Amino acid sequence: MSWLLAVAVLLSMLLMGDTHAVPEMDPYKILGVTRAASQAEIKKVYKRLAKEWHPDKNKHPGAEEMFIKITKSYEILSNEDKRNNYDRYGQTEDTQPYGSSHYGHRHDAFYFEESFFNFPYGSKNQRDFADSKYILHFNQYVNDVVPNSYRRPYLIKITSDWCFSCIHIEPVWKEVVQEMESLGVGIGVVDVGYERRLANHLGAHRTPSILGIVNGRVTFFHYAVAKEHLRQFVEDLLPLRLVEQITDANYQQLLNSWHELNKPHVFLFDQVPGVPLLYKLTAFAYRDYLQFGYVDQGLSETTNLQKKFNINSYAPTMLVFKENAQKPADIIQAKGMKKQIIDEFMANNKFLLVPRLVNQKLFDELCPVKQFHRRRKYCVLLLTGDEEPFASGNQEFFSFASTNTKEVVRFAYVYKRLQQPLCDILMQKQDNGQSPTQVQLIFDTTVVILERRNAAGKAFFKPVTAWNGSEEDKQRLLDQLEQLKKDPSILTHDAMLPELNNEFASVFLIRWIYAFSDYLSEVIDDILHNNWREMMPLLSLIFSALFILFGTVVIQAFSRAPKKNFVEVTELTDITYTSNLVKLRPGQMNVVLLLTDTSKNVLLSKFAKEVYSFTGSLTLHFSFLNIDKHSQWMVALLDSSQDAAQIAADDIDGGNHKTDYTGYVLALNGHKKYFCLFKPVYTGEDLDSKTSEEERMASGVRSKSGYREEHPTRKSNRARSISILQIHHKLDRLGLWMERLLEGTLPRYYITAWPEVDTIAPAK
Repeated sequence: MSWLLAVAVLLSMLLMGDTHAVPEMDPYKILGVTRAASQAEIKKVYKRLAKEWHPDKNKHPGAEEMFIKITKSYEILSNEDKRNNYDRYGQTEDTQPYGSSHYGHRHDAFYFEESFFNFPYGSKNQRDFADSKYILHFNQYVNDVVPNSYRRPYLIKITSDWCFSCIHIEPVWKEVVQEMESLGVGIGVVDVGYERRLANHLGAHRTPSILGIVNGRVTFFHYAVAKEHLRQFVEDLLPLRLVEQITDANYQQLLNSWHELNKPHVFLFDQVPGVPLLYKLTAFAYRDYLQFGYVDQGLSETTNLQKKFNINSYAPTMLVFKENAQKPADIIQAKGMKKQIIDEFMANNKFLLVPRLVNQKLFDELCPVKQFHRRRKYCVLLLTGDEEPFASGNQEFFSFASTNTKEVVRFAYVYKRLQQPLCDILMQKQDNGQSPTQVQLIFDTTVVILERRNAAGKAFFKPVTAWNGSEEDKQRLLDQLEQLKKDPSILTHDAMLPELNNEFASVFLIRWIYAFSDYLSEVIDDILHNNWREMMPLLSLIFSALFILFGTVVIQAFSRAPKKNFVEVTELTDITYTSNLVKLRPGQMNVVLLLTDTSKNVLLSKFAKEVYSFTGSLTLHFSFLNIDKHSQWMVALLDSSQDAAQIAADDIDGGNHKTDYTGYVLALNGHKKYFCLFKPVYTGEDLDSKTSEEERMASGVRSKSGYREEHPTRKSNRARSISILQIHHKLDRLGLWMERLLEGTLPRYYITAWPEVDTIAPAK
């Protein structure tokens, strides 16, 4: 028993020692800043270190741990309260032991607290209670999250049991969840250990991961887990062009577009330079019903607009404009606008006073199907046209409808030429039982009272009057509405209504282009962040298309012979010398021909023919060097070579004379500092001067001196011809030398440094 007691005492001492042996963490030292560093300096250093140590880009074994320390240090120093606490007490939340306070209180009693062994991700029962209400399952994601993501973005965290990094991001995640949820952002948590199917469906292959969902599309968060980064991530999830910037110059034009858009306009007046996130989220949720604009009260370009509508500069103000562009239909002003207040305000102003039925969805909302006897809804429809003769009657109908206070009656109108099937049915059954002619259908304007009975399209209706906006027409319609209130059976006609045409289908292409551009930007963002697993299906499709393109087009293009019949040869001068030789990339060589002013044309022509078949190699460049201008370059090159003596001996042809380097070719490897040398090879035969050779053979008994004496003039012409031919034949074997160069079998002469070419020899 004594040894058991000793073991227990030893174990308790070790446990208590570990409890207080918290490793020190100096955020200033980790970020490499002084205690007097400003927030701007800290943020700048943090961005640099976070990019350097991000585990996706830094493959060092300790990169993940270092990245966590950098993030935690920035979290402490960017928060003034946490920074002051560390400066005063030298402690952070992580360095405080369990059960201790800022004043270092500790328990001296020997016992095991349950919290001592409590690991946040140790089991399902011990999962963080704050996350439990956000846990997502596969069916819940498919049935609820995806459809709702078309009205609000979702922020989802991927976690698992025993995830060390998950614990470190938890404080930031809780703060972000508390803020984002109050703004209307959906929150979700996926535990990989219990929802592997959903994690694979989302493309999340590691923990922790954070992703956003908008319009059913998944986007991964790639940056350091900080509150401002996550807030910006949610904002970037939203589509562009949700909110228009409003100034004195464009507000009138936007308000007058209510007729084309068939939507009210909402203007938010605030002194914040950027559009508030809450307003952007509201615009995303109600984008199908309302057009949104933002007025920055701090700009001088909005001064007249603020005066016109008498805007209070001390609190945010929201105005709704409908058919009347000069006067707002509704207004709300509050110093701290909450989401619930804004949602109620938007729901009450989703439609114009007299909206136009432009699609079936709008028809279903404005004229809902009857559900119960006491919840009947009636629609008063004006069947009219958009031509000029109908303008006055339409305006009178709008004025009459604006005075409506009955909740059970909704006023709307349709254009006959755009909704012809619906108008044909509603106008063909008149009270007299006679069908109107086609001319009447075109030019008549009719008011119909309608009640929908089921979703299949069955409806009861009654044509009230041929409308022209007169006082008699208004009174007749008013009488019919009063009678309908007492006796719904006055709707004597019934019919199966067709589905409405979508009048905005013509702008589908523009919407598709916008959606595609947003999707393309996200694809590029994913590629830049090496999110290969999530991008694998798309990358597979792209590489397949490129493979087909390469096989059918590119190979054929490269298999054809070059169309150019010349070789690009550049001159080595003091300007091109460095780029064409000294700084050549590894694996590349420059083939240089040495020539003079007199031999330039002949040698370049022959050089181009010999090397033409080698121009397909991307590792070879072709140049020439004029030794009349740079006479000492070749001498300096040979002198600096390690085999200078051997090369010089080969150049001496039995006599002590100056070597003529015309026609020499050098293959220069600028990176490895060596060259290969081609010397002119004479074939000994000149087919072009056969007659001259025969004459020499015939007079072979004569001495050369005698030949010169008897034919002095002819000798001079022949010597000039032989000289030219000798220059022409200096490159006869260059093609074979080039083949050996590419095979790597030529001898290499190494040098210590390339000589300069900036010295130009004086003209002779």
